[in-house]
Amino acid sequence: MTPHRFFKAGLAGFLCVGLAACGGLGGAKKAEHAGGSREFNDDIIAAQSDKSSIWDLFGGKPDQKVQVNRYLWNASLDVLEFLPVQSVDPFTGVIVTGYGTPPGSGRAYRATVHIKDPALDARSLNVSLQDRGGRQVSAATSRAVEDAILSRARQLRIADKNL
Repeated sequence: MTPHRFFKAGLAGFLCVGLAACGGLGGAKKAEHAGGSREFNDDIIAAQSDKSSIWDLFGGKPDQKVQVNRYLWNASLDVLEFLPVQSVDPFTGVIVTGYGTPPGSGRAYRATVHIKDPALDARSLNVSLQDRGGRQVSAATSRAVEDAILSRARQLRIADKNL
């Protein structure tokens, strides 16, 4: 057998074993009914309980997603429309903006918005504002922006109910 054929045969065997390992728990249950070792079957079940397939190794856990209130999400984008959006992640509820100057002001700000709950509630919203020097703005300013977002979100919800 040439080294190339040996490699192909080894690779094919490895893939077959890998695919067989991705199967369900049916094999363990059949072995248990056929008088197989209970300890061996418990090990198989424990190993398969954390990961259901090989593809789970490459993806994130689905429970890391957060349900985001769509009214808060849209209101945040509306209120902070003067800021350039750098990144958004609707699965974790984070909006990050770049620096921008609000109308009627001479100072530039950037914002990070975190919506952490599906409820239309003040506890679901967290806004962090920074100036160009990287300093946090006053709590009153952050609270005013949060209030504006919450007010706009309520307006959007009321407009939806009227349709």
